[in-house]
Parts: sequence; structure tokens; C-alpha cells
Amino acid sequence: MGTALVTGASAGLGLEFAWQLATARHDVVLVARDGERLERLAGQLEAAAGIRTEIIAADLAERAGLDEVSARLSAEERPVGLLVNNAGFAPGEPFVDDDLADQERALDVMVRAVLVLSHAAARAMTERGRGAILNVGSVAGLMASGTYSAHKAWVQVFTESLAAELAGTGVTATVLRPGLTHTEFHQRAGMDVHAYPDLAWLNAEDVVSRALADVRRGAVISTPSLRYQLAAGALRLTPRSAVRALTKARSAVLDPADER
Repeated sequence: MGTALVTGASAGLGLEFAWQLATARHDVVLVARDGERLERLAGQLEAAAGIRTEIIAADLAERAGLDEVSARLSAEERPVGLLVNNAGFAPGEPFVDDDLADQERALDVMVRAVLVLSHAAARAMTERGRGAILNVGSVAGLMASGTYSAHKAWVQVFTESLAAELAGTGVTATVLRPGLTHTEFHQRAGMDVHAYPDLAWLNAEDVVSRALADVRRGAVISTPSLRYQLAAGALRLTPRSAVRALTKARSAVLDPADER
């Protein structure tokens, strides 16, 4: 039981997180830009699972939206026991060719928002002596796929550092590192999904189930599936020059969704 807050809840992994948390009898606070999609989802969750929902239609690239979500995380009434920082998207163009404003929005959503919301949640949770923060990173954070890889690398190191700081407080921090996952992300990013073999793809339901199980046991790093655990291990051992060459050849980004 308890309340979970999920950013990027209207699509992809965020949508799957919302459904799995609701069916596990958690009340949910749903955050995304599209208020109409959130309203429909809230009605479906309440009807199917009998839980309470709240919606916050907010753009996490904007300070006003970020402050609204932070305030909800800090609220004493119906306190949030699990924060899922899931919102994210892949910039559509290479860094040099892309509009700088788009790159800044990506930085705001996948770095600044994670920082600000984790800070609000961690403060409120440590005061209560319990809670969990789950930040969605990516196997791409071990690669060199443009600024997206850089953002996800930051998410991993930040979460590991936060987990160390929170040790002994009753609050945990976990980073989820999925690989290619069947969601809306790749179509929105303009990726050719057929360029990757079937074996490379994960199921969103399995990814989320594994992530929540890892949160329950207090794991710091959650990498769904043996294939991506092996891939992550190989990337850590591979010389960075070889990683750069590999990701130049495969410039597509590995992650689950444009979920803002």
C-alpha cells in the first residue's frame, strides 16, 4: 500500500509502472504533459484497481511544472513513498545539427528534473524514515550515443551517489538500466526498429516487474534480463575508443520511451 508518483506516466514504461503499481494496490500520482491522457488513465486505473489517483499535468522542462511536482513530493498529506523518475525523450538530431533549445529541454527533463525531484523526495522520505526513489537510466549511459548517453550516465552516477548517502536512513535509491524495450519511444525518435534483432528487445511488463522487485529488495542497480547484464559488463570492460567506434556505427539510442 501507499502512494507512488510516476513521471512520464502517460506512455511507455511510465504507463506500465502506473498499471503495475495500481494493481499492487498503491495509490498513484500521475505526472505528464498531456492532461487528457492522464485523465483517461486515472479513470481506467480507478475502475480496474479501486485505488485513488491524482494527476499533475506538468512539463518538467519548465520550472513551474517542476515546482508543482516537487511540492507534491514534499506534502505531508498522503505522503509519497515511491518516486519513479521516468520522464525522458531522445533528441531527434545529432548534437551539432540539433536546435540548442531542444537539447536544453532534454537536459532539463532527464537531468535537472531528476535532481530536483529526487531532492524533494529524499528530504521528505528521510524525515519519515522510509521510502524509495527509482530513477530510469539506460544501458545507453555506458555508451557514447550523444547527449542522451551523457544524461543517462549522469542518472546512474547520481543515483549510486544518492544511494550511498541514504544508507541507513530507511530510504533507498535505485537506477533502472533497460535496453531496447517495446514502447512508443523508438517510433517517436524516428528509429528503425527493424534494424535490431528480435533478441535485443525486452517487454515493458517484464522490465517494470523486475525494476519494482529490485526496489523492494533495495538494489542500487537494476538491469533487466541476462542479455543486458552481460552487455553492460562487456561495455564496462571495453576500451572507450572501441565503445565510441561501436556507438558511431550504431548511433540510435537505447531506451524505452518519450514519456514527458
